Amino acid sequence: MVERNGPRRHIYLRAVRFGDVDSQGHVNNVRFLDYLEDARFGMFAIDPHNAGEEPFGGLVVTRHEIDYRRPLGFRPQPVRVETWVEEVRAVRFRLRYEIRDDDELYVTATSVIAAYDVERAAPRRLTEAELAYLKRFS
Repeated sequence: MVERNGPRRHIYLRAVRFGDVDSQGHVNNVRFLDYLEDARFGMFAIDPHNAGEEPFGGLVVTRHEIDYRRPLGFRPQPVRVETWVEEVRAVRFRLRYEIRDDDELYVTATSVIAAYDVERAAPRRLTEAELAYLKRFS
């Protein structure tokens, strides 16, 4: 975890794969949404599981906004997807992201995530444990 002028950030290292790169020689814009998805899965499923905590229940993305700052080409080193929580409500929360390395910022983005009951196919309230986990990154 890294602190950079604000809330604690979740750090996910993402390899730049050959298949991510388009005919112009840089990561295709739509592939960056995969980077964000991989980071969210790490933050809300893998990391809690590895820490002996309960992973989050159902979550759905209700909105994405993404700003492309500079091209990212194929390279052997991974980039960091840094994620933190900007706002929390009873049923949803907003994430902010930066896709970067030590020298460059490639993408900034936000996502609105809603808690979702898969069995009922309906929104649900965030649990106390989920709210406490989100608070660590807000």
